[in-house]
Amino acid sequence: MTRTFLGMPATAPRGVGHLRGDEPFPVAARRGLADPQLRRNLGHATGTIRAKSAAVIGELPDWQRLRDAGAAIKADVLARLPQLLEQLESAVTAAGGTVHWAADANEANRIVTGLVRATGADRVIKVKSMATQEIGLNEALEAAGIEPVETDLAELIVQLGEDRPSHILVPAIHRNRAEIREIFLRRMPGVDPSLTDEPAALAAAARAHLRRTFLSTPVAVSGANFAVAETGTLAVVESEGNGRMCLTLPDTLITVMGIEKVLPTWRDLEVFLQLLPRASTGERMNPYTSMWTGVTPGDGPQAFHLVLLDNGRSAVLADPAGRSALHCIRCSACLNVCPVYERAGGHAYGSVYPGPIGAVLSPQLTGVADNASLPYASSLCGACYDACPVKINIPELLVHLRAEAPHPPAESAAMAAAAYTMDHPALYAAAQRAARLSRLAGRRGRGLPPPLNGWTLGRDLPEPPRETFREWWARR
Repeated sequence: MTRTFLGMPATAPRGVGHLRGDEPFPVAARRGLADPQLRRNLGHATGTIRAKSAAVIGELPDWQRLRDAGAAIKADVLARLPQLLEQLESAVTAAGGTVHWAADANEANRIVTGLVRATGADRVIKVKSMATQEIGLNEALEAAGIEPVETDLAELIVQLGEDRPSHILVPAIHRNRAEIREIFLRRMPGVDPSLTDEPAALAAAARAHLRRTFLSTPVAVSGANFAVAETGTLAVVESEGNGRMCLTLPDTLITVMGIEKVLPTWRDLEVFLQLLPRASTGERMNPYTSMWTGVTPGDGPQAFHLVLLDNGRSAVLADPAGRSALHCIRCSACLNVCPVYERAGGHAYGSVYPGPIGAVLSPQLTGVADNASLPYASSLCGACYDACPVKINIPELLVHLRAEAPHPPAESAAMAAAAYTMDHPALYAAAQRAARLSRLAGRRGRGLPPPLNGWTLGRDLPEPPRETFREWWARR
């Protein structure tokens, strides 16, 4: 793959993979709203994370300055992304690694599958990775006769349950302890039938199941939270230690990374290692922060491959109004404060990126027409913007994408008529007089009559004034 995709215009083919649902958000959300157990699970989990995050953020007097720094670094990255990616490639190659460029999910899957086949392995261990979920790597590996094994506890629960992730940070957030116990008893070999649903017991069962796999699998696949262009260093942060095992024990390590994850310098990494754990897990620092640079003889994997994934990101970068979605560091803070996500659940969004950031990122990666309902999956309350550690103005992006989404012909015709009317003073004055008649008819804010009431079903119609400004001005 060449680097030419870095200059793709906005009309380039959009991303593929697990970024689209089978049905619009409103249809899928109704099922979530009708599931009281799901709502209890989500409410408890997001409430707990919010409280922990608020406590550790409150300890920092310069939190807002850190947010400003994170936003500024990300803006700088996007302003010179091609240059930084080529610098990263040079540094990784100089350190003994190999860099591959993938324009879309299909190409990334071909690259990874080919690399695994070349080792002769029929199984890989995986670190939790949004990028590999995005491209559907597990399905591609299975189709090639290669078994992917998720080693993150929540990802393992999702995989064993033949389920889909519903949260960026906690993929099994929609499951409670009793449901997890049932999945382990049904799908995990060698589990003691007397297994309880205590968290410690469930974690111990998963640890025993995975330990043999860690020690006998020669190939690992990971994502990356950050990559430093200056040194060629990759970083993964996690809380369980499974990532450390995957990144150090195998002979071959393959990392799939979205091109927006690059940072210019080692010093820039310091900012994000303060922002990410506090905003995501409510910790001062992640228990495990693993960094590696290329290959070190006799220490860790002896073959390292970095797959740089575009999959629609160049098209997002080409949109000056929408590109700030690429600032996202996948902390999930916006999900944990979103009233829509907490009630509808992550599966309603269809994409591997749920919640507010998914509502702006997925439509841009696929093309807005393919995910036209997602920009409306928000009340525009602004809680996501306040919580975002890199200050992505998600409500503003949602409004931008709503303007780009296709609209029903009747609505488009009505808006065109309104624009024409407002551009002609005599017509506008007549429309104001007609609106006052609806006041006399007693509708008083109940919306428009059928069939126009579909538009006002979710919108408040302002009550017409007793006297227009023009009338007031003429009278005075």
